[in-house]
Amino acid sequence: MENTKELSGLIKRLLASQRFAVLATQFEGQPYSNLVAFVEADDLRSLLFVTSRNTRKYSNTLVSKKVAVLVDSRTNQALDLNNAVAVTALGTIEEVGTDNKEYLSGVYLSKHPQLKEFLYKPSNALMRVAVTDYIVATFESVSHLRTG
Repeated sequence: MENTKELSGLIKRLLASQRFAVLATQFEGQPYSNLVAFVEADDLRSLLFVTSRNTRKYSNTLVSKKVAVLVDSRTNQALDLNNAVAVTALGTIEEVGTDNKEYLSGVYLSKHPQLKEFLYKPSNALMRVAVTDYIVATFESVSHLRTG
């Protein structure tokens, strides 16, 4: 990538165009991945998703706050070798507290209005990944963007 502005623009466009991501957590050194319906917030500083508190992904985040989130543009076509972009967001995760929950719930529902009932289910949690770094990979190159 040419510069930070260009790279952040590419990341924003990709995150806006995709509805799902792969969340990677770990427990006792064993990686664990899940699909999540996500949204970007805070000018690339946060990613949000909802999960039940009765899941392995949620319990893993209580043990280790470090996570990775992968979002990509692949279409499962041969052209992906030249055109696909994969973005990995690195950061720490926490459940959204009551002080920000109303605002961040609105941000989440702007992309996923069909998940309103799921979001407000008492057994579920709105989770926030505080992103520290983005790694942008194409077939032939890798770029890095540090947030903040």
